[in-house]
Amino acid sequence: MINEHKHIQVYKGNIVHSPSIDRLETMENGYLVVNKDSVTGMYQKLPEKYQNCAVRDFGHRLILPGFVDLHFHAPQFANRGLGLDKELLPWLEEYTFPEESKFKNLSYAKEIYPQVVHALWKNGTTRSVIFASVHKDSTKYLLDLFIDSGLGAFVGKVNMDRNCPDFIVEDSTQSLSETLEIIEEYSNKSPLVRPIITPRFVPTCSVPLMEKLGAFAMDHKVFIQSHISENQGEVDWVKELHPESVDYASIYDQYGLFGHQPTIMAHCVFNTEKEIQLMAKSGVYAAHCPNANYNLASGIMPVRSFLDKGVSVGLGTDVGAGHQVSIPKVMTAAVQASKIKWLESNKTLEPLKLAEVFYLGTKGGGKFFGKVGSFEPDYAFDALIIDDRELGTLDLSLTERLERYLYIGDDRHIEKRYVAGKEVSEPKKTS
Repeated sequence: MINEHKHIQVYKGNIVHSPSIDRLETMENGYLVVNKDSVTGMYQKLPEKYQNCAVRDFGHRLILPGFVDLHFHAPQFANRGLGLDKELLPWLEEYTFPEESKFKNLSYAKEIYPQVVHALWKNGTTRSVIFASVHKDSTKYLLDLFIDSGLGAFVGKVNMDRNCPDFIVEDSTQSLSETLEIIEEYSNKSPLVRPIITPRFVPTCSVPLMEKLGAFAMDHKVFIQSHISENQGEVDWVKELHPESVDYASIYDQYGLFGHQPTIMAHCVFNTEKEIQLMAKSGVYAAHCPNANYNLASGIMPVRSFLDKGVSVGLGTDVGAGHQVSIPKVMTAAVQASKIKWLESNKTLEPLKLAEVFYLGTKGGGKFFGKVGSFEPDYAFDALIIDDRELGTLDLSLTERLERYLYIGDDRHIEKRYVAGKEVSEPKKTS
């Protein structure tokens, strides 16, 4: 007789997740039943049919969904904490482009990229959306690292063929051919790690390049990521480069890069009402990166305006403009930023609440990957086991314990990490 429960795993602990943006669901001493890679159910009492299954009991510990980072620049990892007295465009010229140019050498990528994957694992980021550099071989190496790690990721070779230094600018034809090569080689190589179309942003991408990238996305069903309206100087520059266009978003839209396949646009600090409406209509995700926006004096994204209009929003560390790899620190920064925006708006834009930012950093961003970021039935079992005893008394509600962990906890309190039902062991920090 076939054992119908041979792929069942049962985990017991204090469960917290956000099935919807306005609600935290908590369960003390609850059970999560996992079949292979996905959740079967969440129960206060284990159903009779699972009574003979082995139970992994985590006792007092919290069981949370894994964190999701929608915007991370892997080749900027070594630049964290540098040049942050500058605004975006000078920072790109003086710090970012020179650092990214080093990834022409695969040996340098082999020094830095294992540290990137390790840092994501360490901080409980189980899924991430990654900008690599313009360099094909380094990007392939990063894709392979993620595949070997067991973490989930979209990884994109950056495209840029204008308005950037000679030492990093691409030939348009080569940029496209290398992008296509990566798409064809990696689209079906791993269920957890896939390539993503990555025009850096409109100022560094010619019209023919954007047009062809949009066609690649449609023809090969590849997702898309880029930046929009991070900095006022950037927005003004786009108007100078494209006076014929109504706005920034319409340029991406015109060339098939704005929701024609699932799309993330990072920052969204200065989007117009019309652009926000287009994002909602086209299903474009906004990646909110408060730490980076503070550091480069870009501004504060009015997250409430996007949520009220039905835009899907997730969180991003935006390493290296963002100085921390931790999504919990982005969650708390998002709350703080929204409170300043609330004051600036004469208290019309309601601040974000704990449940909302937890949702944004789990299921909100996880939706980009499919059924990810929640413990609802059929969702991938991406989970973190958190031992928060060192933070103080456990005589708190689970909501209070979550809040305390997000504000004052760190990676030292993460005991285990699971992605799609499998425990992910610590990756090597060196190649």
